Amino acid sequence: MFPCHRFQAESGVLQLRDTPDRLKSCTLKKALQHPSKGIEGIQQCFRALCCKGPPPPRPEYDLVCIGLSGSGKTSLLSQLCSESLENIVSTTGFSIKAVPFQNAILNVKELGGADNIRKYWSRYYQGSQGVIFVLDSASSEDDLETARNELHSALQHPQLCTLPFLILANHQDKPAARSVQEIKKYFELEPLARGKRWILKPCSLDDMEAVKDSFSLLINLLEERDFEPSRM
Repeated sequence: MFPCHRFQAESGVLQLRDTPDRLKSCTLKKALQHPSKGIEGIQQCFRALCCKGPPPPRPEYDLVCIGLSGSGKTSLLSQLCSESLENIVSTTGFSIKAVPFQNAILNVKELGGADNIRKYWSRYYQGSQGVIFVLDSASSEDDLETARNELHSALQHPQLCTLPFLILANHQDKPAARSVQEIKKYFELEPLARGKRWILKPCSLDDMEAVKDSFSLLINLLEERDFEPSRM
């Protein structure tokens, strides 16, 4: 954004100083359109282009992030917040991060994925507006089966079943990683999630731009939900 530029009228001639070409053309056009209001027209143009007030606040959405231990939830969220990955440890209870994006702020409640914690996940679902489910696409068959059961349970939970889901097939940089198509088929997402709003995307820490793009798609779903007519 350009700073507000000063202008002076000396001997009836308006002097533009340190003004970008784009603004000069605008002021000249304004003056030609309103010859009787020369300075007034230019002032209006400068106010419109240079002296805008602060941008409107970004909308905030409350999300819950779930997945088994080792799926990479904490590392992905830390990277999105530009935090160091040194000494990262698995979340044992829950943690909350405000993840900023250009058009929204996501308040993400990450729940620990250990066996003794998952049974309490549903206690933290209330108030969520969307769900992030992270799975390890290179995990063992047993862990993948557990992840599938947990995702199925979340998709059918009364407090989550109407919410947008972002499903991230993490660790795509590992040799044993399954493809998105393999994950979709194994997790039976097409029949199970038909009629629901969900996104399945591959991801890894090596390509955070792709991760951000996936979150942008989730934000689009959240915005669409805001404009849906309320049901009576």
